[in-house]
Amino acid sequence: MSPEDYSPAPYAQYAPGESELAPEETRPRERIWLYTLLFLATLLTTTVVGAAMQLDFDRNLPFDVEHSFDLYAWLWRHPAGLALGLPFSLTLLAILTAHEFGHYLAAVYHRVDASLPYFMPSPFLGTFGAFIRVRSPIYSKRVLFDIGAAGPIAGFVFLLPALAIGLAFSKVIPNVANQGSLHFGTPVLQWLLAKAIFPGVRAADLYLHPVARAAWIGMFATAMNLLPIGQLDGGHILYSFFPRRHKTVSKFLCIALLPLGKFWLGWLVWGIVLFFLGRRHPVIYDEAPVSAGRRQLGYLSLALFILCFCYAPITAGGL
Repeated sequence: MSPEDYSPAPYAQYAPGESELAPEETRPRERIWLYTLLFLATLLTTTVVGAAMQLDFDRNLPFDVEHSFDLYAWLWRHPAGLALGLPFSLTLLAILTAHEFGHYLAAVYHRVDASLPYFMPSPFLGTFGAFIRVRSPIYSKRVLFDIGAAGPIAGFVFLLPALAIGLAFSKVIPNVANQGSLHFGTPVLQWLLAKAIFPGVRAADLYLHPVARAAWIGMFATAMNLLPIGQLDGGHILYSFFPRRHKTVSKFLCIALLPLGKFWLGWLVWGIVLFFLGRRHPVIYDEAPVSAGRRQLGYLSLALFILCFCYAPITAGGL
């Protein structure tokens, strides 16, 4: 999942009191066709993956990502089969859209020029996520916080009921989570809800319905974006509270991700990429303290990160 690109001129030094909205004549024309094309492509790839998940789920077979690759040719001949994948794709896109429009609407509210969401299709789990681009500078910590925190909170509002409903439709099959080409970890939120819905059932014995799997991807995206590093959502929240400590904390956490690569190689890659390319943050000259209400939302964002985090989110079968 990609971090949102919030700054049109990274590392510029911003000063409070200037207009945050770009003049009408300097704003680029919105490429609605591109947003629409990327969304439709992502809808297609997530629906194909969802159809493969549903077929495996109905046959009590562990999900195998290779099945979705084989399904493209079959669905070309039998397009009605795409309906099988809609519960997964529509749930996942609702979560991602809520997340990105949380950022976008917060930017619009504060008169910050931002793009509509860019969705990124992928044959692997259907999507690499989505992002918006902020095309004008941000001059105050409260605006930075609002834009950074609005996305994860809005996405979670959709994610939570999707996970609960998806778990209610899930099945108990002994050791199913340890079968198949990919093994998916269990975030804290999923563990808590599963204990309430399936008391006494091990996580390894719970076969997630495609709707719950869509919520799982939403949790994964939320945790990745809330890492308090650089210009990730969590990095913006961190900077709005502790601008002088942001650089040190970002560097420390990038290094801390490296040993987690023992459990998931993605942590190693992500730590290296963020260390060299994603640690810095544009300077904002704003001495005004963050309000008490925003501090409460900051604690909420931290709680969401803990609930959605998983130290080994995806591992290959046989590991």
